Amino acid sequence: MRIEIAQAAECLKQCEDVYILIHQSPDGDCVGAGFALMQLLHAMGKRAKVLCPEPIPARYGFLTAPDSGEFPAKYVIGVDVADLQLLGNLRSTYEGHVDLCIDHHISNTDYADRVCVDPDASAACQVLYEIIQALGMPLTDSMAACIYTGIATDTGCFKYENATARAHEIVAKLKREHALPYARINRNMFDVKSLGRLKMERAVMEIMEFYLDGRCTMICVTQDILRQMQVEEAELDGIAGLPLQVEGVEVGVTLKEKEPGFYKISMRSADRANVSRICGQLGGGGHVKAAGCALRGTLSQVKEILVRAVEQELALL
Repeated sequence: MRIEIAQAAECLKQCEDVYILIHQSPDGDCVGAGFALMQLLHAMGKRAKVLCPEPIPARYGFLTAPDSGEFPAKYVIGVDVADLQLLGNLRSTYEGHVDLCIDHHISNTDYADRVCVDPDASAACQVLYEIIQALGMPLTDSMAACIYTGIATDTGCFKYENATARAHEIVAKLKREHALPYARINRNMFDVKSLGRLKMERAVMEIMEFYLDGRCTMICVTQDILRQMQVEEAELDGIAGLPLQVEGVEVGVTLKEKEPGFYKISMRSADRANVSRICGQLGGGGHVKAAGCALRGTLSQVKEILVRAVEQELALL
């Protein structure tokens, strides 16, 4: 059942002993929203903890906080999780048992009993911020840093179209009212890369492929490349933006080899192409300008499927 912000706030008032689920390949928005919500629930006198199907990358360590230890869940909340597939190895445990979902993806599959989704919000952290305002609860500096990081991450440091006036208003308020180290957060999120990550970017750029008269470009990060460059998968955050850096490209596609014959796909749109529609046809989803899916097959088979799907979308423009 779809619910509004005020109803979601009421759910948080009533819940006890909460598990907060965030998605695999954790990013700044899901980590920020997860730990901001956990701290909110702690402030409300409730036990809460964040569960992620994969280790949280060290770069997000400043967002984490001590949880309530071990306890059985009475209430389960998914944040920034549009589809149960994104729960990875947690899916089998929590499928059919998620009480509330707080999200901003238009492709949300309504898997929870109650779903609070605002597709116009810049990030799940923005939706959570509105819920906190409806509750009338104060934000700590730590919660403010979490929410800022989520909004900054999902707006590409405020350069994407989803960096709405409301997103800027929220961030301005956070800066005014809290000791917010936004310059340090921005540097850590968007500027600092390991030497291995830089070498990996060079390697994939050298083998970048162009399709459809240069309107679509594709890079592939294989397990071999990761091993050669000594890069962990956790360092791949943001790699999907590389293909769009080429002038004239309308759709950028990034393939990440998870295991032999299985690829995670990230798509980005420079302007008019709806990559959520493309990925939705391939079993995935996301936003109009940023979406993803997963495909099985040989590398050549997967590329052929993707190029054909992108071609169909570009034909509509």
